[in-house]
Amino acid sequence: MSATITPPAAVATRGRAPRRLALLIALLALVLAALGLAALLHGTPRIGALAELWPILLEGDGQRIARLVVWELRLPRLLLAALAGAALATAGVLLQDALKNPLAGPELLGVGAGAALVVAIVVVFRAPLPFALLPPAALCGGLLAGLVVLAAMRRSKSSVRLILLGAALTALLNALLICVISLGEQQEVAALYQYLLGSLAGRDWRHLSLAAPWLLIGLPLAALCARPLNLLQLGDEVAEGLGLPTVRTRALILALAATLTAAVVAVCGPVGFVALLAPHLARRLLGSGDARLVLPAAALLGATLLVGADLLARLAFAPIELPVGIWTTALGGPALLILLRRQLRPGR
Repeated sequence: MSATITPPAAVATRGRAPRRLALLIALLALVLAALGLAALLHGTPRIGALAELWPILLEGDGQRIARLVVWELRLPRLLLAALAGAALATAGVLLQDALKNPLAGPELLGVGAGAALVVAIVVVFRAPLPFALLPPAALCGGLLAGLVVLAAMRRSKSSVRLILLGAALTALLNALLICVISLGEQQEVAALYQYLLGSLAGRDWRHLSLAAPWLLIGLPLAALCARPLNLLQLGDEVAEGLGLPTVRTRALILALAATLTAAVVAVCGPVGFVALLAPHLARRLLGSGDARLVLPAAALLGATLLVGADLLARLAFAPIELPVGIWTTALGGPALLILLRRQLRPGR
C-alpha cells in the first residue's frame, strides 16, 4: 500500500484560503478597474467624465485629439502596465517557490542586467539597428543572460549555487553597463537614464505587441507550474520520491521566469520590487503559501501595483513625469521590509 503525501501548502486550500482568494480577486479587479479608468481620464488633455470616455472607447467618437490620446497613448500604456505587473509578480512567485528563497527575484537571473546592457551598447555605440528592433534585441540579451545562469542547473542541484552565480553574473553585467554608459555622450546618457530606472513613458501599441505574445503565453504556462512548485516546497528528496525530476523542473520554471522578466525589461526597463513585493502580499492576504492560490492573486496584485505606480508617475508632479521604477521602489521597498521583518528575525 502506498502512502499519499499532501504538500503542506495544499492543506490550506481546504480552509479559508479559497474563499479569501475569491474575495481578493473581486476586490483587486474593482481597484484595477478604477485605476484603469483614472489612467484613461486624467492627463493632458483631461477627459472630464465617463460620459465622454465611453463614446471614445466603444464608438470611436469624440474630439480627434481625445481619441488620439486615449487610443494611441493611454490605452496601450495601461494594458502594458497591467500585463507587465502581472508578469513580474508571477516571475517572483516562480523564483521564490522554486528556489525556496523569500528574497529571490528576477535580478538573481541577470535578465534585467543583460537586457539593459544590450540597450546601452546599441545607444552608446550607435549600432546600425532600427529603433523598432531595439526591444527584440534587449529581449535576446536578457534571455541569453538567463540561459547562462540556468546552465548551472545541469551541474548542480543546489539553489544556493544558482543564487550565487546569478548574483555574480548580475554584478558583472552591471559593471559592464557602467563602463558602456561612461563612454556615452550627455544626450545618450540622458536617454538611457529613464530606461534604466524603468519607465512606461511613450510606450505604444508597438511595444505592447512585442511583449504581449510572450506574456500571454507565459502567464498560462506559469499556472501549470503550481503543483510542481508545491512539491518543491517539500524538499528535493521528497519531491523526487513523489516522481518529480527536481533539477529539470526547477530549470524549466526558472527559464519561464526569465522569459517573463526579459519580455518586460525589453520594453519597460528594469522595474524594481514588483516581483519581490507582490508574492509576499499575496501570501499574507491569503494566509496560504499554496502556489495554486498565490499565482493568480500575485498576478492581479502585480498588475494593480504597476498600474497604480504608473498613474502616480504621470500625475504626482505633472507635467513632469518621474520613471515608474522610482515609484515602485519608493513604495515597494518599505512595504517589503515590513512584510519580511518577522521572517528576518534571528531564530525564525
